[in-house]
Amino acid sequence: MTFVGAFFGFKKKAIEAPVRTNQIPRQVPEQTLYTKPLPGMLMGGILPFGCIFIQLFFILNSIWAHQTYYMFGFLFVVFLILIITCSEATILLAYFHLCAEDYHWWWRSFFTSGFTAVYLFAYCVRFFTSKLSITGVVSTILYFSYTAIFVFMFFLMTGQCF
Repeated sequence: MTFVGAFFGFKKKAIEAPVRTNQIPRQVPEQTLYTKPLPGMLMGGILPFGCIFIQLFFILNSIWAHQTYYMFGFLFVVFLILIITCSEATILLAYFHLCAEDYHWWWRSFFTSGFTAVYLFAYCVRFFTSKLSITGVVSTILYFSYTAIFVFMFFLMTGQCF
């Protein structure tokens, strides 16, 4: 069916746009504070991080301090709250961008909730300095390598919630 559809599609005349489009993109009006890139990402990232930072302590303890993590049902609820919060923050800030006539909203919507990963990395650094007594260079490199992988995956996960 794919090849039959492609065959008939290539035989048809190309679709013409009903109006002419401007070759020069329109200038974006002056933005308010919360629609500028950095403040929007700072505000949009702190809300989802606020949902997970307590569970993050228990997860990091179970990974690096050899403690048992047994609250998987509560972790699933926190995960759902994280997804909902990321989606709501991103939708709200994307709406503000669209109301301000900013047509560069798509990457900002990705980075708005993805910026939660920066807060996650800062929390992992704080956890490393305050809770772990790692002194070796190789152990430190191992910790931050795993943390970088975890933070990057978390960035991709929270960024695509919208």
